[in-house]
This record gives sequence, structure tokens and C-alpha cells, in this order.
Amino acid sequence: MAEVATSATHSATSWSAPEQLLVVVDPVARRTDGESVRIAKDVLSAGAAGTKVCLPDGPEEFARALRRRGSRRPVLVGDDRALVRAVSLLHRQRELAACVLSLVPVGGALSLARSLGVPTSAVAAARAVLDGAERRMDLLVDDSDGVVLGRLRIPPLGAGVGREESGAGRPWLRTCQSLVRTLVPARPSRLVTAAPDAGPSHLRVEVDCDMLVDLHQPVDCVQVSPAAPGRARVEVRPAGAPPLLAEGRTVTVSGAHFRYRADALTSGPVRTRTWEVREGAWGLTVPAPG
Repeated sequence: MAEVATSATHSATSWSAPEQLLVVVDPVARRTDGESVRIAKDVLSAGAAGTKVCLPDGPEEFARALRRRGSRRPVLVGDDRALVRAVSLLHRQRELAACVLSLVPVGGALSLARSLGVPTSAVAAARAVLDGAERRMDLLVDDSDGVVLGRLRIPPLGAGVGREESGAGRPWLRTCQSLVRTLVPARPSRLVTAAPDAGPSHLRVEVDCDMLVDLHQPVDCVQVSPAAPGRARVEVRPAGAPPLLAEGRTVTVSGAHFRYRADALTSGPVRTRTWEVREGAWGLTVPAPG
């Protein structure tokens, strides 16, 4: 893992004291948009009291960089998957609550970053890292210690998950696959078709232990998204019927094996999963108001 230490006079920011930054550059970001990565490093190095840049080549180096950050504030240069990966690692290390993350979005998957209020321009995002403010956000945590930063969606049965997505519970597998595609000549893709019994699912959905829909009612889709602080908004779309809406702190889905898409990753199949809202569980730097 390459590391570069730089220092400069710290500009006036909304933070109470000059900070030192640990800039972790995702390997996919380096390959897909090296110019944006260079711009981000230049802006951050010029504006922070001290900046150390880490260029991890794999999951162990990425995790080790975060573990050894010391008092430095971690800044991720990468896409939505890099952000989810960092939040997941810090959550499992039980260090998420005390660590404020910053993100400079670089890559193709940036919808989550945009929804969280992070600028998608490298210059604007890097300036927000230096001059922005911490925003505390809720986190969905499931019973396998997985996390959801934004939206969760359960598609219809047999809607189809590609081979690449089927390993999404192991996000670094996806990164390695992306890197391999840049080195190996393209070849015809192998289509993954829907199962013969594709169609509505039969799921039981409970919100705060109150049943919203039971197994006898076919369901086209289930969506869970942030609502008021400490609560999630649940929308169930029964087949041929109006949507059912509810809000609560816990959501349990059970029934036939189902896959679910959380942020940029697809997981499953599972027979049951419970998600709980953790209010203000993590902090992200966003542009200061006004």
C-alpha cells in the first residue's frame, strides 16, 4: 500500500481545530477516473494541516488503513460501494459512532452519495471535506450485522440477480471483478435468466411487530427508506392492490427465499431478515448550510 504524507497551512473551516486527514483512495476510482483522484488529492493536501494518502490494493490494506488512522479523519475517494464498505468495517469494529467520515465521490455508482448530500464534483466534494459540517444520520442494521445507509428494496421473485451481484455480501469480490474486467479482453456475457416461477413473492412483513402483510397476499415489491429520525418508512406493494405504508423502528421480512438490494449491493437469498434503525449512528461531512 503506497502512502504519501503532505502538509500545508490549514484553511478556516467549521471544525474546531486543524485536522489531519487520512485519504484512502479506492483502487477502482484510481482506474476509472485518475484525473478526479488527482484533483481531490491536490485540493485536500493544499487545504489540510496534514494529509496522508493511502492507496490500498485490496480488502486487507483498506481495513488496515482505517484501523491505523489514529486521530486522522478518514476521507474516502471512491464510489457508493467504497462508502458502504468503510461504514460496514467501522460498524463491525464498533468505532462508527466516534468516527466522522468524509467522501469525495469518484466512479460510476454515485446515487447514494448524491442522496446523502455529498457533491459529486471532485472539487466541490473536496472543499466540503475541508469546510463542511458533520451530519449525523440514521443507519439500518440487520440481524447479521449488515448495514444499510440509504434505501432497501426487495424485488419480485425471480427478478434476476447477475452473477456479479450474487457475491455482493462480499463487496471486495465485486471490486476484484471490476479490476479483472479492466485487464482481460471483453467476452460475451452469460445471461442469467429469471427463474421459471418468476412473479410476486409471498412474504410476511412486520413493522414494530405489527403485521403489514402476510404470506397469503402476493407482493410485487417491498421498499424501506429513511423517514423521521429513528424511524424507517416501509412501502409494500401487493400484487393488484394499493400500496401499504407504515413507519417504525424495526422491520422483519420472512417467507420464501428472497434477495434484497441494500444501497449498491444485492444480498441473499435468505428466509428471514430483521432490520433495526439506529438513530444518529454515523456521521458524514456535507457542505455547511448557507
